[in-house]
Formats: sequence, C-alpha cells, structure tokens
Amino acid sequence: MAAEPGTPPVIGIVGGSGVYEIEGLKDARWQRVASPFGDASDELLSGTLNGQRLVFLPRHGRGHRIPPSDINFRANIDALKRTGCTEIISVSACGSLKEALSPGTFVIVDQFIDRTFARTKSFFGPGLVAHVGFGHPVCGRLGVALHDAARRLAIPVVQGGTYIAVEGPQFSTLAESNLYRSWGCDVIGMTNMPEAKLAREAELCYAGVAMVTDYDCWHPEHDHVTVQQIIGCLTKNAESARALVNEVAPALQGRRAPCDRGCHTVLDSAIITAPHARDPALVRKLDAVAGRVLR
Repeated sequence: MAAEPGTPPVIGIVGGSGVYEIEGLKDARWQRVASPFGDASDELLSGTLNGQRLVFLPRHGRGHRIPPSDINFRANIDALKRTGCTEIISVSACGSLKEALSPGTFVIVDQFIDRTFARTKSFFGPGLVAHVGFGHPVCGRLGVALHDAARRLAIPVVQGGTYIAVEGPQFSTLAESNLYRSWGCDVIGMTNMPEAKLAREAELCYAGVAMVTDYDCWHPEHDHVTVQQIIGCLTKNAESARALVNEVAPALQGRRAPCDRGCHTVLDSAIITAPHARDPALVRKLDAVAGRVLR
C-alpha cells in the first residue's frame, strides 16, 4: 500500500545489478508487484539496511534484458509507490560532456533536458488531466544527502549538473554531442527520463546519481577507449554506488514530516479535471500514484 506524506521514509533504489548486491541487507526478499500499468522491469528486492527499509528495482531487469526505450517507466514507479516508497534514488551510467567530469566521477544531477520521444511520459491523460511543477526536477534534500555521503567516502562527486536524456539505443553523433555541449549539458544518458517526471507525478522525492563511465564522442580520445576500460569503470562505479547507498541510508532515517521541498504534496494543486468529469477507470488505475488526492 502506498505511503502517506510524513510517514517514515522508505527508500527506492533504481539501478543496475551491481547496486543491489549489498552486504548487510537484512530480511531480503524478491517479490513481484502487480501494476495496472503493466509489468515492471523485474521483481523488487526489499530489505533493511542499517535500520532503514530499502526497495531495489533493476531498471533494465536482471541480466540487462530491457533496452532504454522499452522500459515500462510507469509500471516501475507505480510498483515502487505500491511497496511504500517515499523517495527514489536513481543510479545510472552516463557519458561526460565536460573535460572536468572524468570517468569515475559521480554527478548529483539537478536539471534535465528531455530529448526522448518514444516513451509515455505521464500517468495522467484524457479523463484526468494534471500538470505538476517541474522547474526544479529533483529533490534538493536528497541531493545534498547523497553529495555529503559521497564526500565522506572520498568518491569524486560534483553537486549539480544537467543530464540530457536521449532516446537511444544508439549513442550520439559527433554533431549531436557538440550541440549538447553548446547547450551547457554536463552528462548524457538514456534512462532518467521520463523516470524523474513520473516520480514527481507520484509525489516521490527523486534524486539522480549519474556515474560517468566515459567521455562522449566529442572527446578527441574517445575512439581510443576500449570496452575493457569501460567495463572496468562500470565495475568500480558499482562498488562506489553500493558504498554510497550504505552510507546515505542512515542519514535519511530522520524525516518524520512530509518533504520540506514539497515533493510529497505536488498533486494538491496539479489536477485540473473536475471531479464529475473524471474517468472512473483512470481514477482506479491511479489508486497508488494519486490516491491521496483522489479518494
């Protein structure tokens, strides 16, 4: 059952296989969570770490079966909300668009440019219209906690950065890469959109940790990077990500009121459709995502 604002935090972690293989995770169990929006990427792994309840979801499925465009982002976010999650930490690999953001750097993303085009980007639609604010697309409270935890662990980390999300599965052309650099983007990836938008609609705090694995094709040394080097960086990043989750979990236990950034109450002023005009079928589908304001 979805948690109400102000309840003790349950942290959802969305990422790859190396992230959820954490020592010390107690009472761990995998479970399938049914969603009216279809199948989530995989079963969800629930457990307790240092007294904090965590729920892990492999974004691409175990074994990396699902390409970015085919991820059912709505089912993933809905399933996390149904397990009681109140905040989501997204962990994803990315390419760097800045010389200073070298492989191995963690960027705590605070802005997005969405260039995806083949994905359903909202829980709402005909019969139930809502417009959530997205000017500040991540929870600053979560971002600060992640940055501070990374600093304590001596992980190379940058607070703030713009993540440009592209459709994929192909990487960018050189012209595209240089265009995104001219826009001031910091990192490039394929998975944080529409994930962050849907998390906002579901009234979940959301923060993204973008783990740099390589420079995008703009870099003069890009063509000399080997697959082995990228895999080595991915492995090291996964180790750092596990340590980061372990470190940040206790720091998030203290919240007892709704998020002071407003993440847990964004639907209070977002739904436009009058009650008598709402589609009953869509209202039922949104029992977890928006049940707080629709009941």
